Amino acid sequence: MKLTVYLAGEIHSSWREEIKQKAAALQLPIDFVGPMENHDRSDYIGEEILGKQPSAIFRDAAASSFNNLRTEVLMQKADLVIALFGEKYKQWNTAMDASAAITLDKPLILIRPESLHHPLKELSRKANVTVETVDQAMKTLAYIFD
Repeated sequence: MKLTVYLAGEIHSSWREEIKQKAAALQLPIDFVGPMENHDRSDYIGEEILGKQPSAIFRDAAASSFNNLRTEVLMQKADLVIALFGEKYKQWNTAMDASAAITLDKPLILIRPESLHHPLKELSRKANVTVETVDQAMKTLAYIFD
């Protein structure tokens, strides 16, 4: 059995690479997908496809349409979603993706530090599993294959 896992969360740190490397080390049969990690491409994809937009608001709206389409297609094809909430970056997209996973009835592993317990308590209760570290998430994934 091979799983496809959507990695939802901020795109500014290397947490996805850490998960991919650990999955490879554990020899887990997983394909990973996720949001566009090239921040500039994500911000300007609307203009790349539709052409120059009249203002930043229109540019953001156009880009959001294409990013939302990409996320929906990849998330619907995923077997499971991991959403990582860190302390350093604003996490609005992570919250949106985690909520989308729940709405799509996708199994959800939520990674959040203890310091974010209170602000994420409702979302944590909707997730299938909530853990505090990437290592705990990896143990959760490995358990699926035991």
